[in-house]
Parts: sequence; structure tokens; C-alpha cells
Amino acid sequence: MTLTVLFFASLREALGTGRELIEAPSSGLTAGQLREQLRARGPQWAQALGPDRAVRIAVNQVMAQADTPIPAGAEVAFFPPVTGG
Repeated sequence: MTLTVLFFASLREALGTGRELIEAPSSGLTAGQLREQLRARGPQWAQALGPDRAVRIAVNQVMAQADTPIPAGAEVAFFPPVTGG
């Protein structure tokens, strides 16, 4: 299945991309597993998406947890928590 993966704010800057199309297994992939797969790409990915980093995930524009399943053709967004005033 093809997923559209988006990176926002400081993640976009750290990774050098804001959008990618990724081929993923056709079933059983969770948001947390996708994050781990992306971390395995190399040092800058491991640092930006590391377990010690506050990173939010949304699947099809709905906030997700690590165990949220990702359906085929989904849009998955990674972004840092945002504070405003």
C-alpha cells in the first residue's frame, strides 16, 4: 500500500522534506511501527523521530497513538507539539 507521509515544522527542517510517498506492508502497520521504520533510515531520522522526542502523529487528520492502525492509502502526519499564545 502507498502512504502519504507528511512532516511539519522542525521535523520538515531536520529531515529536509515535507512530503513523501512510502510503500508499506498491505496490512497490520501501526503509527508507531511506521515511526520506527522511518527512524531506521539513518542518524538524522533516528534523532528527529527518536523516542525521547515529543512527536505527534495524525492518521487521516485524526490524532493517533502508537498502536493506531494505518489503513491503505492513508495520510500520516508527523509534527512537534505546538504551543501558542
